[in-house]
Amino acid sequence: MAFINNTKRILSGFLAALALFAPSVLAATDVEGVRLWRAPDHTRLVFDLSAPAEHTLFTLENPERVVIDVRNARFKSSFASLDLSETPIKDIRHSPRDGTDLRVVLDLSTAVNPNSFFLQRQAGAADRLVVDLKDLRPTPKGPPPVSVPEPSESRRDVIVAVDAGHGGEDPGALGPNGLREKDVVFSIAKILVDKINAEPGYTAKLVRTGDYYVALRERRNIARKMQADLFMSIHADAFTKPSAKGASVFALSRSGATSEMARFLAQRENESDLIGGVGSVSLEDKDEVLAGVLVDLSMTATLGASLQVGDYVLKSMGRVAHLHKHQVEQAGFAVLKSPDVPSILVETGFISNPTEAKNLGSRRYREKLADQLVAGVRQYFNQYPPAGTYLAWKKYGGGEAGQITEYTIARGDTLSDIAKRFNISVSQLQQFNDLDNHMIRVGQVLRIPPTT
Repeated sequence: MAFINNTKRILSGFLAALALFAPSVLAATDVEGVRLWRAPDHTRLVFDLSAPAEHTLFTLENPERVVIDVRNARFKSSFASLDLSETPIKDIRHSPRDGTDLRVVLDLSTAVNPNSFFLQRQAGAADRLVVDLKDLRPTPKGPPPVSVPEPSESRRDVIVAVDAGHGGEDPGALGPNGLREKDVVFSIAKILVDKINAEPGYTAKLVRTGDYYVALRERRNIARKMQADLFMSIHADAFTKPSAKGASVFALSRSGATSEMARFLAQRENESDLIGGVGSVSLEDKDEVLAGVLVDLSMTATLGASLQVGDYVLKSMGRVAHLHKHQVEQAGFAVLKSPDVPSILVETGFISNPTEAKNLGSRRYREKLADQLVAGVRQYFNQYPPAGTYLAWKKYGGGEAGQITEYTIARGDTLSDIAKRFNISVSQLQQFNDLDNHMIRVGQVLRIPPTT
């Protein structure tokens, strides 16, 4: 009898504990907010969740629809404020399903390629369900293609890809009075592109053309598709102490950051994919092809050019901005890991510093800063114009048919570099200058044979 009574007490205690915890176990996940972003090639719909939730997604035809079922969820938001113009979404509906689940239906004007994924809480952002609707056909909102002249023209523009950091779901660092990094750097990037395009022999393009997020790897890929001669990523980061100040220029490091601040900023920027929303993220970036290139001499040459152009840009920027350090720093920024495009990341200042935030919030200051960035780019390419460009044609002979040009060897020059710059072979260069081998010296003057 005592055994039975003890069993009843234990069972009663277990049931009481289960009743106590059941509400939390069975509590529904609330959809607390819904946001929408339009990019050139896709539409992103983001559901802010009170907790993680499982979901499924499928499509229906005639008419075209995307259906999202979220398990054990309730809709506590509204679609009324969403601007569906210029998106394939005509209407959004929601209703309970199977008693506890939530169904959301996207009525579409055209078929899309949908993708969805869950993002855990990160850097102040809530748990999120992200739905991307990839366009099946190009839209007028997409960026215009970059025209690249045929090599025979030998007067193509130098192409500069300007990347405004963050965007869309990822606001970047936050400053006083609601100042957001993504807005500041996009404004600077647009000004910079306009000023570069006003320079003879240059074409500049924005990597992201509006307020939407682009994955770090894709930013590099866009620059490569442009066949860019330079990739510039513009940022305005924050630090834990508001006293931190100063503009910086960074190049990639393959062996560790040059300072604790560089390491801190690189880590923050590399986490952007977790905040901005990428379904599958590898911050280590172990792409086999890229990993092979990183140890190749071609990557060494790209890094050398990145450090050179970064030095020109940093010194020029120092005319209007306080510099955090007076040399180009290096760290493992994922966005800079292009194997064949010289790439720099420009920190225009600390948005967490009240004085620098005030400057960055000023249109006049952004204009002055952009002027100096252009000046640094111009100084570099005037000194090292890529082969086949208008700048190279102007610097080396002015394009006069049959004209012999003289070139004074600078530190770091090689015969192969010089030959490539003038669109001739190394053997031609050797024969024209009676050179028996590849040995050259700084200050030596080479005669460049005319090209047809």
